[in-house]
Amino acid sequence: MTKYDVYGVGNALVDTEFEVDDSFFETHNIEKGFMTLVTHEQQEHLIKRLIEQYTVGKSSGGGSASNTLYALSQFGGNAYLSCKVANDENGDFFLAELGHNNIQTNTQSQRIIGTSGRCLIMISPDAERTMHTYLGVSGTISTAELDFEAAKNSQYIYLEGYLVTSPTGKEVLIELKKFAEENQVKTAMTFSDPSMLQYFKNDIDDVFGSGVDLLFCNLQEALLWTEAETLEEAITIIKTKARQFAITLGAEGALLFNGENEIEISPKKVTAVDTNGAGDMFAGAFLYGITNGKSFKKAGDLASLASATVVSNFGPRLNPAQHESLVKIVFPG
Repeated sequence: MTKYDVYGVGNALVDTEFEVDDSFFETHNIEKGFMTLVTHEQQEHLIKRLIEQYTVGKSSGGGSASNTLYALSQFGGNAYLSCKVANDENGDFFLAELGHNNIQTNTQSQRIIGTSGRCLIMISPDAERTMHTYLGVSGTISTAELDFEAAKNSQYIYLEGYLVTSPTGKEVLIELKKFAEENQVKTAMTFSDPSMLQYFKNDIDDVFGSGVDLLFCNLQEALLWTEAETLEEAITIIKTKARQFAITLGAEGALLFNGENEIEISPKKVTAVDTNGAGDMFAGAFLYGITNGKSFKKAGDLASLASATVVSNFGPRLNPAQHESLVKIVFPG
């Protein structure tokens, strides 16, 4: 009997959202739809321009793995996150968000002097999210922040692709994956964002190694990673590298592979207002399902409904009551 359903490692960020016009990207030479790493000075300059022009949205605990584990915990799963924050206001806020949501963390090893990570999220009228991220001390996350005992007592370890942007973060992923394989803990990985495959593909491949038990990606990421022209070609290649996978297809639903069969997950029709966090939510709901006795199909149904719900709201997370209602819809009784 394991203590945790999922042990994850990822960047600790506080998200701040703004609704912007497409012209803002052109004016400030921002690549729309991607995550871009910036310096603290660049981010401070950008946030001043955003505040001058737009209304500030809500702030929340963020980071890809953190959002995924938040979803899993709110559905009823047990989660542990290893991360790194500074002794500052954003660090306090991030840790409080974890604690309030029953996510265990490496409290004793993560606080240092410096600036915690922050992500500015710009939501355009087509609901697409564009991110400018300053990692702060999260960019120096190292194996010192890992809790190998917690990892050993988990059903899955979850690897956030964003970490490959720093040498120490990449080392964390490689060491944690190796440990999991040596201790018969299943490995799950997310590519996190198409930019990771455009600019850090070799680093992603170094982490991926001989393969993972479960891969999460969207269609664009699948095509970039495999260098395929079609989804069918990409699937053929991915099957040689990932034992199981989930490919999200936006408004077309998702395609799962359980190691034997492909499973199509129908889309849930909603009006999208903010796609930030959709992939993180999908992964969290799916991991909750398969670590709590549900089939790939049932886990996929919950993940599809949950990600559709989150994109119809602003922000990457739903409240506890929303999670509870979604579980009752997909798993009645």
